[in-house]
Amino acid sequence: NNEVGLFNDGGCVLKSDPSDAGEDVRWIKDPVCRISPLKNAEMTFEGLTMDKSELVQKAKLAEQAERYDDMAAAMKAVTEQGHELSNEERNLLSVAYKNVVGARRSSWRVISSIEQKTERNEKKQQMGREYREKIEAELQDICNDVLELLDKYLIPNATQPESKVFYLKMKGDYFRYLSEVASGDNKQTTVSNSQQAYQEAFEISKKEMQPTHPIRLGLALNFSVFYYEILNSPEKACSLAKTAFDEAIAELDTLNEESYKDSTLIMQLLRDNLTLWTSENQGDEGDAGEGEN
Repeated sequence: NNEVGLFNDGGCVLKSDPSDAGEDVRWIKDPVCRISPLKNAEMTFEGLTMDKSELVQKAKLAEQAERYDDMAAAMKAVTEQGHELSNEERNLLSVAYKNVVGARRSSWRVISSIEQKTERNEKKQQMGREYREKIEAELQDICNDVLELLDKYLIPNATQPESKVFYLKMKGDYFRYLSEVASGDNKQTTVSNSQQAYQEAFEISKKEMQPTHPIRLGLALNFSVFYYEILNSPEKACSLAKTAFDEAIAELDTLNEESYKDSTLIMQLLRDNLTLWTSENQGDEGDAGEGEN
């Protein structure tokens, strides 16, 4: 299994990448991901009039300092100006929020595991439950922030298919993160919204993008994890991942130098997941919900 018991679908990205596939790297277990609530970071910009270039520079500085809450607040302010984001700005926004939400997802899994191990101690279990609920509330606030930015600004302003796919994939991701901590009717709604966003992105990517494009590959990676982990459909997950991998292999010679590294990395992650899922299903080992982003 991968570190922190997660499947390769992206994860806690600690540095931005010049490409748009920068968020789809491995989970990294790193204490710098433990950051203060985003609400506090938003205050950094209250009362300040900053133009877009200053906010972007602020985000880059925050990234270098590994202060991802500040980075997210700066890029949120850029997004709320209502202009279409450049590739660089889009990547900064994605990396910032991926780290911010990634910290909570990782913490939630740790506390949930501890909570299960303290079933015989009522007091410890109550403390664990209360702390888990606190983390859940933070995670939900962050996801809802991102989803609001996507619906209000990012998706409506996207003029290129590449951007549309990127943002719809992002929408699928953040509804998936919500579904991980949801229950009852709320879980059903978040799962449905996630699948709908992924499917729309998937249809556009098949029509408008090469099989080797890192954003199309990253979408296939995350969508397949959604099928495996959220819908518990290993056959569909393996089929989607294998098709994406095989189609990319068939056109590997069309890869340009700029995206070669990103595309081949994501292809490797697709193959890793296929190997893991196949072995788990054949040997009936492990739980479907262990090991991902």
